[in-house]
Amino acid sequence: MKIAYILNTYPQPSQSFIRREIRALEAAGHEVTRLAMRAADVPLVDVQDKEEATKTQYVLKTGAPALLGALAQALWQNPARFLRAFKMALRLGSASEIGRLRHMIYLAEAAFVARQMTANGATHAHAHFGTNAATVAMLSHLLGGPKYSFTVHGPEEFDAPRALSLGDKIHHSAFAVAISQFGRSQLCRWADHGDWARIKVVHCGIEPAKFAAPPPMPTGPRRLVAIGRLVEQKGQLALVEALARTQAPIHLTLIGDGEMRNQIEALIAQHGLANRITLTGWVDEARIKHELAQAHALVMPSFAEGLPMVVMEAMAAARPVIATYIAGTPELVQPESTGWLVPAGDLDALAAAMDRFAQTNDATLAQMGQNARIRVLQRHDIDVEAAKLAAAMQGA
Repeated sequence: MKIAYILNTYPQPSQSFIRREIRALEAAGHEVTRLAMRAADVPLVDVQDKEEATKTQYVLKTGAPALLGALAQALWQNPARFLRAFKMALRLGSASEIGRLRHMIYLAEAAFVARQMTANGATHAHAHFGTNAATVAMLSHLLGGPKYSFTVHGPEEFDAPRALSLGDKIHHSAFAVAISQFGRSQLCRWADHGDWARIKVVHCGIEPAKFAAPPPMPTGPRRLVAIGRLVEQKGQLALVEALARTQAPIHLTLIGDGEMRNQIEALIAQHGLANRITLTGWVDEARIKHELAQAHALVMPSFAEGLPMVVMEAMAAARPVIATYIAGTPELVQPESTGWLVPAGDLDALAAAMDRFAQTNDATLAQMGQNARIRVLQRHDIDVEAAKLAAAMQGA
């Protein structure tokens, strides 16, 4: 099967799950064309991301003449089909806060993408996220491109489902994908009941071979690691506040970067926690594995999520997880078995969970890590999940 992946910005440090999915499909014998609107505006650290960048065609980089030429060609080849897509772009633009003009740009992108997919012989298009990539996939289909599907991750899509016209995108798709049962429930809210059968659950996956020999649980003072973009939804400010309330001498490593780094650093200084918190910035996959090996558990204090990949990776590395009781996380993290769950934003509960973690003996902590590993390998094997996605594409 020849598949085209339609993406907004790709690759990005926080989107290794897309890379894994694409490569699993290729390993299964499918041919994948990568069509991204733009390249990342941050340096790529991981060598695998750098490799993906060389395999990706960037639509906006081709320039306005190429996009306008594709648009004119679509109009000339089939005016009726073009008018249908044009009306849909206007409809989406009217509902969206970014307006109709931006959606005319998406229409031009879609015309170019449809032409590229035809030239490549793609029989199915798949987009990640319900935002502009899914818009381009839908419009390209209306312009005569192949059938399409898209994966919704959350939480951003669930913040503005009407503005993103998720119902329209689901209706015109061959199928839509949620990454958890919770995510599927949210898509059902915005889809017509008759379209519910189009909504599938395909988990994001990990590569079990990369976690074939999980490191033993370390000894010594308790160490936590948190991994993610330094943005409001990830809850790192709450994590710093909660750590200041803990009784145990826990050390925390914060991996990632983002717009809130200065604010987080200021709060660390305010609480005098510089000797208990290490900020690393973005690091490659090898460093992440090293930090997980040095830690006794992962902490994920998010206010809003889909289902974090870092939770899966930590569990595969046989590390329990302290997380918030939101979105799809409780489908994976089981209290007192694979980790601890607390209400999002509850600083006292988060601090208490970290203290319970610190007081848990080594044997129990190691058993929780093994429980976590078994659960994630059963539910999130990338080859199994990619096969589900490919089967849905072939059956659409």
